[in-house]
Amino acid sequence: MELKRLRYFLAVAEELHFGRAAARLDMAQPPLSRQIAALEAELGAKLFDRSRSQIRLTPAGELFLERARDLVERLDSAFRETRLIGEGGAGRLRVGFVGSATHGPLPEVIKTYRAQYPGVDLMLSAMNNAELERALAQQDLDIAVARPALKGEELRTLRLVEEALVLAVPESAPLATRGAAIPLPEVEAETFVLYPHRPRPSFADDVLRCCEMNGFIPRDQVFAQDYQTAISLVSVGVGLCMVPESVSRVSRPGVVFRRFDGHNPGTRLTICARRDNRLAHVTNFFTITQRLLRQGG
Repeated sequence: MELKRLRYFLAVAEELHFGRAAARLDMAQPPLSRQIAALEAELGAKLFDRSRSQIRLTPAGELFLERARDLVERLDSAFRETRLIGEGGAGRLRVGFVGSATHGPLPEVIKTYRAQYPGVDLMLSAMNNAELERALAQQDLDIAVARPALKGEELRTLRLVEEALVLAVPESAPLATRGAAIPLPEVEAETFVLYPHRPRPSFADDVLRCCEMNGFIPRDQVFAQDYQTAISLVSVGVGLCMVPESVSRVSRPGVVFRRFDGHNPGTRLTICARRDNRLAHVTNFFTITQRLLRQGG
């Protein structure tokens, strides 16, 4: 049975007049009459009583009207929902991010995306770089916010922010009272809290390279599995930590942030997605990010 015949039937059943139904459907009356006759023949039942001046639905027609309305409404709803998902307005978007990405521009990107696409189920997961890379490869993620960029020709990337590194030191440490930038070689004897512990290479190796570029390797190293744990260890006096500058914009009890003098390679936060992921959700996320970056200068 053709869908258009159901729509023809609904128009006639609701208007109870072939002329008005034809006008509503923007077609001539004779073809409409033939379509209704063909539908009745297909069903093997009369849908309309044409014996009077005004046509009426037969009992079979009344039942078919109820069922046809339900069917067409379901189809229309399916078409709308499918179109909405295709346009990125519904469905889900899976975003993974490194812990330090919660500082800086990412929260504003997430907030803007939610406001613009409220029908999308935005699934957020904190991961380290290795987990992000594996999840993208296995298509368990749509978007990865990594520090720095994940590598691979199969990925498309967008730089979210590039920033300097700063020191996070215990509030009780003598370094916390220093007003000026701290020459980095002066902290050689301090315990460095590095993260993540594994897998390697990781952000921990970026910090160690930075130290090496400034003429030393930290003698005492304590490893934490993630950024949040590392900052917590600093807050209780275990040692100091090197973090992205955006982290210093949010106060943390027991932690003081200080700039340092010397070679500072900085760090980059990057949005990554598989090139073969054609979901409109991904394109929309990239578009919103690019717009916000332009607005922010």
